[in-house]
Amino acid sequence: MARKCQITGVGPKAGNNISHAHNKTKKRFLPNLQKKRIWVQELDKFVTVKITTSALKTLNKNGTSELAKMIRNKKVKVN
Repeated sequence: MARKCQITGVGPKAGNNISHAHNKTKKRFLPNLQKKRIWVQELDKFVTVKITTSALKTLNKNGTSELAKMIRNKKVKVN
């Protein structure tokens, strides 16, 4: 499975690792992904998603209704 948030679609970013001597080497910045089991009340079941921590905070704040809509429209693949 790719290192990508299933809800927001956030993936790895590219940049430079800069040393003290200002030598630049390529570096990948990976998103803070967590595998989380979430109870979706609208679907009346648990759903396991790979989600970034910032998206998880937003999900806790706004509720799981948007997640249920995405699952119904097949935008999020659920294990």
